[in-house]
Amino acid sequence: MPTKTDAISLLKADHEKVRGLLSQLEKSTDRAASRRETLLAQLETEILIHTTIEEEIFYPAYREAVSKKEDRKLYQEAIEEHHVVDLVLPEVKEADPASEIFSAKAKVLKELIEHHAEEEEKEMFKRARKAFETEELKELGERMMARKEELMEQMQAEGGGAKARKSRSSGRGKRSSEAMANGHDRAAPPRQGGRSESRHQTAH
Repeated sequence: MPTKTDAISLLKADHEKVRGLLSQLEKSTDRAASRRETLLAQLETEILIHTTIEEEIFYPAYREAVSKKEDRKLYQEAIEEHHVVDLVLPEVKEADPASEIFSAKAKVLKELIEHHAEEEEKEMFKRARKAFETEELKELGERMMARKEELMEQMQAEGGGAKARKSRSSGRGKRSSEAMANGHDRAAPPRQGGRSESRHQTAH
């Protein structure tokens, strides 16, 4: 069952888990090829689930809640950073895990993800804390946890995350183009309550 954790705490916990896997991957040697493959598979699963719940639930809600241009810029940047990870991860998978090329590509992946996570935690999440009511964050967290469980079941049934990742990437490309063309994300659900409305009225 979904827990009562709020959305930001859930995402931060995901970040820590991914950081741990990236650290293990970086410390692995070319003589531990099978372990590298195992770690990379775990990483792919965690990254897929995490980025999906962000893009489907958290990001649209965040963009709907904020009013400043700089806040909305963070939303678009986060989407594009996910796209870059989607490009690099397959290259790591295709590299020989016993090669120096694998080590180099894995390092690049680690740097990309750690930069993205740090930026979210220092910028977007702090702004989200101010934009959302406590109960709103809890409700988002419950929806995100439920979606995580659904995705894990789906991936187990499909035997991996590649198929789901391809579908998600395609959907994100469409949403990204719409956001750039229209100045908003059509998939963002309307927020309940008056906090967002009053904030828009007072914003200059």
